[in-house]
Amino acid sequence: MKHKIVALCSIMLFVLVFGVVAHAQGAKVAGTWIMTNKGGDGVVTTLTLTQDGITLKGTMRSENGAETPIDDGNMSGENITFTVTRPGQNKVEYKGTVDGESMRGTFMQDENSIGWTAKRS
Repeated sequence: MKHKIVALCSIMLFVLVFGVVAHAQGAKVAGTWIMTNKGGDGVVTTLTLTQDGITLKGTMRSENGAETPIDDGNMSGENITFTVTRPGQNKVEYKGTVDGESMRGTFMQDENSIGWTAKRS
C-alpha cells in the first residue's frame, strides 16, 4: 500500500512539474500577425515572429514595406514583450498578452501610452 501511495504521489508531482514548465514556456506566437496601433491614425503593420521556447525574433513591416528587426523578444506565460528600434528613433518597447489567435498591449511613444492589437494572419 505504501508503494502505491508513493507511486501516486510521484505521478502527481510529475504532472504538476510538467504543467508549470509548459506554462513557463509561454503561448505559441510564431507566424505572421496583422498589428493595428490604436493611435490617432491607426497604423497597420505586419509582425512576423519566430519562437524558440520563450525567445522571440522577427520583423515588423510597415505599410510602406520598411522592415525593422525585433529585439529582446520574450514570452512569459501569456505575456509578450519585444523592442523595435526604427532608424533615427528611440527604442520602443511593446508589452502585451496573447489570447489564442489575438494579442493586445501597449507601447510608449514619447510620453503617451498607445494601445495595439494583433490578429494571426
